[in-house]
Amino acid sequence: MRRGRWRTAGSALVRVLLVWAASTLTMLALAGILPDFRLQSADGDSVTQIGLTAAWAAGAFGLLSALVWPVLVRALLLVPALVLGLLVFFLNGSLLLIALSLIPAGRSEVAPETAVVVAAVMSAVASATSTALAVRDDEAYRRRLYRLADRRRRRQGRADPAQAGEPPPGVLLLQLDGVGYEELRRACGSGLMPTVAGLLDRSHRVASWRTDWSSQTGASQLGILHGSNFDVPAFRWYEKDTREVMVCNRPTSAAELQRRAVERTGDGGLLTLDGASRGNLFSGGADQLALVLSVSARRGRANRSRAGYFAYFSDPANAVRTAVSFVAEVVREMGQSVRARVRGDRPRVSRGGLYPVIRAFATVVERDVVVAAVIGDMLAGRSAVYADLVAYDEVAHHSGPRGRDTDRVLQRLDRSLALIARVAEHAPRRYRIVLLSDHGQSPGETFLSRYGLTLKDLVRAGCGLPVSRRAGRTRSGAEARAAVLAALHRPVEEDEEAHTGPGSDPVVLASGNLALISFPDIRGRASRARIDRAHPALLATLANHPGVGFLLVDGVVLGRDGRVARLDVPGEAEELLAAFGPGAAGAVRRTDGFPHVADIMVNSAYDPRTGAVHAFEEQIGSHGGLGGEQGHPFLMWPTDLSDPDPVPDPDPVPDPEREPTAAAERELVGAEAVHAVLRRWLREADGPQVPLAPTVGGSAADRADPPAGRPAAPVEEPPPADGNSGSLPSAGVPARDEIR
Repeated sequence: MRRGRWRTAGSALVRVLLVWAASTLTMLALAGILPDFRLQSADGDSVTQIGLTAAWAAGAFGLLSALVWPVLVRALLLVPALVLGLLVFFLNGSLLLIALSLIPAGRSEVAPETAVVVAAVMSAVASATSTALAVRDDEAYRRRLYRLADRRRRRQGRADPAQAGEPPPGVLLLQLDGVGYEELRRACGSGLMPTVAGLLDRSHRVASWRTDWSSQTGASQLGILHGSNFDVPAFRWYEKDTREVMVCNRPTSAAELQRRAVERTGDGGLLTLDGASRGNLFSGGADQLALVLSVSARRGRANRSRAGYFAYFSDPANAVRTAVSFVAEVVREMGQSVRARVRGDRPRVSRGGLYPVIRAFATVVERDVVVAAVIGDMLAGRSAVYADLVAYDEVAHHSGPRGRDTDRVLQRLDRSLALIARVAEHAPRRYRIVLLSDHGQSPGETFLSRYGLTLKDLVRAGCGLPVSRRAGRTRSGAEARAAVLAALHRPVEEDEEAHTGPGSDPVVLASGNLALISFPDIRGRASRARIDRAHPALLATLANHPGVGFLLVDGVVLGRDGRVARLDVPGEAEELLAAFGPGAAGAVRRTDGFPHVADIMVNSAYDPRTGAVHAFEEQIGSHGGLGGEQGHPFLMWPTDLSDPDPVPDPDPVPDPEREPTAAAERELVGAEAVHAVLRRWLREADGPQVPLAPTVGGSAADRADPPAGRPAAPVEEPPPADGNSGSLPSAGVPARDEIR
């Protein structure tokens, strides 16, 4: 045993010396290249003396980085996350200046701006050297992971699994935002995602599930994490009772939606006991939170979504690596945008302005921080973790669901999954990894690009109102934009449509290829007759436009050429909406019963041959309504968990000879159904005994008389009295962040 300890200590010492040597050589090379950086006195020194000076400076810089950097990052925790990323270079340069000042006899000199460059390069070289050594020494890597896990257990007061007995397996739920079922099959079959393909070959199965009419993250994730997405008709909608616009990726709206779901179900959420929520719109009832939008609306220090950045940026090597990758991603996006413009790619949307920064934030910063948080949760032995990786969804909106840009994102996501799977092998408990998505993506030219006007212009024309000669653009509603604003301390509520004043002008809101039209001057939901009296040409103008698929107006579906279907007449809506796939009528019928459904719901046209839709906002890969792959995400689980009902697709690898509709009859329907499956899997794992209330899945009335197309919600045991009864921490109990 003593010999093993000496061997371990010797290996660690060798790694430290090798990193020190690499840093010393880097400093010598930079001193020879950069004119404002020297490592010798004014009178000149021997080669040996210069080498010793470089070694002294490199050692001092490394020691200061290890001791001072975590303290600096903690002190700057309240600084916006993106600003902190830019301060990384300045802070590293300052540490280098301090290290050089410790060299005796004034044998070093560097300009402040040069110090920033030298420090960044040295941190990157040290990180690369350490990583290379760790990769080559698997035993050292394993020991380090166990050492980190043991340190976390001691800090949290958790029992050692070796002493407490084998713990039950945990469940790791990883959401690949926007990756549809067919896209996952294509990526696995083409070799883009070898880690996922390997899981399917060895231990996992996959199935498609069908979203509600509102096929977007807000509705899906609220249903998955909290068991109810009732009264979420779209990504954004107008509520007449408060005269406000609800937007799923606005912190205050997310907090209110979460409160409503908790009140409706009587339960805190899927992650109530020993759970962690990372990078999500909603908390799921977890008390371990990082980058959760619904909590970022609170201004208490411990509850800020930015608190999750500390653990990652406390390592200077991580900070530099992410900062460099961030800049590289910005440059990559600008290059890809220019190439698309030169090639004349169609369809195409504007990718200028702040979009390159927003894309880099989603594909680099948020990905790295969320992955680090998940790794920390596994090493801490959390029972259930739910994390959202938004990179693909953000890029697909502007580059299209399929292409070189999104393929590279899928490859990087697969590498992140490989890292998580590797760390799971060294966690203090076994983890069952479940992959899922919240919606897919449907391609297509935007409504504005195809027809030369926005839907708002068309509505105003149909109402006889003046229309601007210059068509305006509808801002994209991607989740990453809200995350960036929250990280920058910028108010997300500054959208001009957040509060509407009194007036008769209709409120037109876009949610992908779904749009909502409300008349603020009409109390309650407007009937078809009332709309016809006020605006005789509006409904016909909309229903007969080639870019519109159908309308929903007060229980009636309106199609082209005067086609009408009442939702309360069996078979009528199914026939009119047959082109939109199985279950379309049921999804529309359910939304028609929402208290805050819009006066007019507009779904874009859909081409079943190409799968194309027309987004009412500037997205060539969109989701939010009915039509195409946007409504068919996936659920992938290990075989030692029970199968969801219906059964999965037995052939997850694409087969050109097989009809692609074969899996449609086996789909789960609705995010609430996925929530029920995940609850069952948590109970099967004998991990967190999720408290269930009698009203899970809806009210007592819903269980007695469930909406058409939905099974009655099960009656479960009530939650314990001392359980977490809500999804947001109380004012006196700050939400903890345990990813350090």
